[in-house]
Parts: sequence; C-alpha cells; structure tokens
Amino acid sequence: MTDALKRLSDAGVAIWLDDLSRKRITSGNLAELIDQQHVVGVTTNPSIFQKAISQGDGYEQQLADLAVRGVTVEEAVRMITTADVRDAADILRPVFDTTEGQDGRVSIEVDPRMAHRTDATVAEAKQLAWLVDRPNTLIKIPATKAGLPAITETIGRGISVNVTLIFSLERYREVMDAYLAGLEKAKAAGLDLAKIHSVASFFVSRVDTEIDKRLDGLGTEEAKKLKGKAALANARLAYQAYEEVFGSVDGSIAPSERFAALDKAHANRQRPLWASTGVKDPAYKDTLYVDDLVAPGTVNTMPEATLEAAAERGEITGDTVRATYEQSQADLDALAGLGVSYDDVVRVLEEEGVEKFEASWTDLLKSTEAELKRLTPAKD
Repeated sequence: MTDALKRLSDAGVAIWLDDLSRKRITSGNLAELIDQQHVVGVTTNPSIFQKAISQGDGYEQQLADLAVRGVTVEEAVRMITTADVRDAADILRPVFDTTEGQDGRVSIEVDPRMAHRTDATVAEAKQLAWLVDRPNTLIKIPATKAGLPAITETIGRGISVNVTLIFSLERYREVMDAYLAGLEKAKAAGLDLAKIHSVASFFVSRVDTEIDKRLDGLGTEEAKKLKGKAALANARLAYQAYEEVFGSVDGSIAPSERFAALDKAHANRQRPLWASTGVKDPAYKDTLYVDDLVAPGTVNTMPEATLEAAAERGEITGDTVRATYEQSQADLDALAGLGVSYDDVVRVLEEEGVEKFEASWTDLLKSTEAELKRLTPAKD
C-alpha cells in the first residue's frame, strides 16, 4: 500500500480515478488501482472517452458488431461508453457495498450538446441510468443555468448525480440548493433518500490557468505574488459553503435547518469533489491540488499522472482547508483589488468547459463514424 495515498484516504478524502478505457478494465489495471492505490471511484467525461476510443484498444470487436447491425453513430457511442461504465461499476461493486453506497461509483456524463436544455438533460439522465443499470452509477450533469432544474428533477426521480463543471461559489450554492430541492421532491414521492447520492465537482486547476494568464498580463509585482493562489482559495471557500449547508463531518458545525430535516429522513450529504486536479503550470508542484485540498468528506478525482505523483511525492499532513478561510477570502479580494474580475473568470471557464466537452463529443462521433464505415461489410 502507498503511505501517502493511505494518509489521504485516512484524512477523509475519497480517491477517485479520472480516467477509464476498455484496456484499463480488461487488463486488470483498474482492479489493481483499487487494491493497491486506494482508488474507490471512477469519473469519466467526453474527453476521456474520445481519447480511449480513438486509441482503439479493445473496441474493435464491438465496433465491428455495431457496424454489421447498421446502428447510428450516436447509438454506437452510447453502447460503447455505457458498456465500459457498466463493467467498471461491476469491478467497483465491492467498494460500493462496503461503504454503503458512498463510494465504489462510476460517473457518466449526459451528452454535452444538451448542456443548455433542461428537458433533454433529464431525458438523457434517465436513459443513461437505464442503459448502465447499476446502482453504483452517477449521472454527470453540468452546472449550467439549464442544468440546475435538471439536477433537481433527476435527483427527485431517485437517480444519483455528479454535478460537473462548477467554477463559481455562487453557482455552487445554487447547485446545493438544486440538490436539496431534489431530495425534497424525492421525499414527497416516497423514495428512500438513503439510496440517493450526489457529488458536486468543483473544478480547480482551470481557475489558476485563467487567472494566472490575467495576472501575467498585468505584469506587476503584486500580480506575481498572487499567481497560483486563486484555485485553492476558490475551492477552500467552496468547502466553507458546504459546511454551512451540510454541517461539518465531525459535528462541530450544525447543518442548515433545511438539510437537518432531510437528514432525519436519512438523506446523504452532497460531497464536494475536487476535479481538474492535474497541475497545468510546471512551475507548481504536481501534487498541489491534492496536498493543499485535504478535508474530511471530500472526493479528489485524479488523472493517473496525478495519482502516481501523489503516491510518490504527496505531502499529506492532515486538514489543509478549514483553517484557511480568512486567507482564502483575502486572496480573492486581492485579485479584485487588481481589477481581475472573478465573475468574468468563472463565466469564461463555464462557457469554455461546455465548449471543450462538446468539441470532444463531436470528435468522438466523427472517429466512431469513421470506424463504423471501415468495418461495415461491403454489399454484394
């Protein structure tokens, strides 16, 4: 076992892998990471699937079968991706059972082209839950304005959700509100709240990438001193907001009255999940968004390179979040004082996030279509 990852897990951080492929499943690699690296969950997104399928490892036979059947490219992509998620969910099922549903989960995202269409997102979430047909699945819904009511409706139907593409503190509070509204809807429908789970994926590294670019543009000494601080400050203040709604894990902070009422019906907290934790700037330590975001009751989903770095060089010294709220707010205030607009940054990041996933999905459709054409039998 890896000591650094064990310390991270013991500190209350669930370690999830931000990657999935057919080869990772069939080679036994995923099972090995669960057994040896404390991995207790998996997240996917359109970019991950685009990379996996374009590399081709393990998909040839299924693609050939789909080509013979003459299915549409959209159906082929969904058959391939849901098969991977279903198999990964089966591998993680013992973790799911041991943790009573908290971990052992695999996430799959709704079609990103539906990010601004509420009804279509809900319909897609229902379809994905039916296709994968595993209790340890999380359906990923982006935290766009149109995504918020979709989160409520999906949770209200008893489907567990991973809310993705969260960048701003204001939007995060709206996400928590949407989750609570969904729980209230599920409760009114007589559903078992204990079986409904959710995580809120707060993106980290992209915040530093965008703000550091603006600080470099200013070029002052004051701007240089603030580089690499915004992402951590943003995420840490998100955890403060989480405690205000759901209470602290140790019970020292009481939950809001609204969640307390749901808690009596055995509702689960919506855990904060640190996403986009791979460091983009080589000037920063490659474990920055792991070491400095340790707090109980959180999830950190890592690309494999970050997981390996944390295993080898992670400096896990306990909680690195809850004593930082005052400094975190000061760091964000200092950015505003330099004219860096927080509201504009998070708006740009959300728009770019949706666009990047749409682009990856389009690339995935194109590459899959090309493979289907190549493998379609010639007509006599």
